[in-house]
Amino acid sequence: MENLWRSATGQDPSPEDYKGIEFWSNPERSGWLTKQGDYIKTWRRRWFVLKQGKLFWFKDPADAATSSATPRGVISVANCLTVKGAEDLLHKPSAFELSTPHSTMFFLADSDKDKEDWINSIGRAIVQHSRSLADNEVLDYDNTARNTPPA
Repeated sequence: MENLWRSATGQDPSPEDYKGIEFWSNPERSGWLTKQGDYIKTWRRRWFVLKQGKLFWFKDPADAATSSATPRGVISVANCLTVKGAEDLLHKPSAFELSTPHSTMFFLADSDKDKEDWINSIGRAIVQHSRSLADNEVLDYDNTARNTPPA
């Protein structure tokens, strides 16, 4: 049922979402998290991998171990606004949220330490990837300014 829903709503990740990223080799962070479903609000335990500005999830670690693996979902951290604790909101221990302009995803870590480690890793990735976008914008602006004839 979930796969049918994901296909119908366009939630299946496109190969373009993870092309060229070797998520199976030396991830920045990987481990188990429990994720709340986007539409059907059940909690499912998934194997997560953070690498090169993308957060991938799989049904289990074996699904993420080869180059032919297909993630069940992908989030580009460059599109994320915040990552923060959500225990008060969800009334669950070790809960955190990841917000984009369009949605908020909720996760449960196995411990408070795991929660803090994930928040720190994802937060660092958000800053790194938003900074690279900002640097490109500045360079484009500078190049445009240099090539504009004086008025």
